[in-house]
Formats: sequence, structure tokens, C-alpha cells
Amino acid sequence: MKVVIQRVSEAKVTVDQKILGQIDQGFCLLVAFADEDNDETIKYMARKIANMRIFSDTDDKMNLSIKDVQGSILSISQFTLYADTKHGNRPSFTGAGNFETSSKKYDQFNQALRDYDLKVETGEFGADMQVSLTNDGPVTILMER
Repeated sequence: MKVVIQRVSEAKVTVDQKILGQIDQGFCLLVAFADEDNDETIKYMARKIANMRIFSDTDDKMNLSIKDVQGSILSISQFTLYADTKHGNRPSFTGAGNFETSSKKYDQFNQALRDYDLKVETGEFGADMQVSLTNDGPVTILMER
């Protein structure tokens, strides 16, 4: 499982010019799954993200979690995080998980985040989405498990 965490002041996702998800302060997550990811992987990643302290406190140190700042999450599925660019000029995506099982894992992951009392907005799994955001900092973190 791979997740790109972007600390944002705002973010939204649209499909066919219709807004599917929109947040103010929080995280925009780009999420991809491999076939070997399981319940333990999903729970671990959700717990780490829910408790990650990358928002500034009153001393301007990254010391607050998304829960501390009452932030929200915009979760976007993005299998292209598994792009293999070692050979040729066209990426291979054979490391990305099966479409159907990854779709279920994506739903499970978003529910695991909600289980931490976080507001989670989503895009549409497998759709051609347009994501716009304002990266705050910028702070961008890559997590892999």
C-alpha cells in the first residue's frame, strides 16, 4: 500500500465537472493498493495517518494531528503510484492491485479512517478525476507498507 499525504488548506475532486468531494484544512491522500495488502496493512496505515503530527502548534512546530486541528480528509484512489519506470518510456503498472479487490480495500481504508472520527470525502474509484488543492507548507509525505 502506498499513500501520498499532502497537508492542504483546501482540496476538491471533480468528475465530469461535478464536485464529488471537497474539504478545507486537512489531508489530501493519494492511495494505491497492491494485491498483498491486507486488513492489517489498512488498519496500520489508517492509524498512522489519523495520528500523524504534521500541523503547526502555537510555536510553529509540526506537533498537531489532523484530529487536533479538526481537519478533514479527501481520499483519492491512484493506482499510478505503482508505476514502474525502470524500462522504456511507458510506465508499467503490474505492481498495482487487482481492480475489484483494490476497490474494496479503498472502501475499507476510508472506513478505517472514519473509525477515528475523521470526516472523509472521496473521489470515485477508477474514474477520470480532476483534483485541485492548495498544498499547505508545502508538506508532502510518502508512506509505504
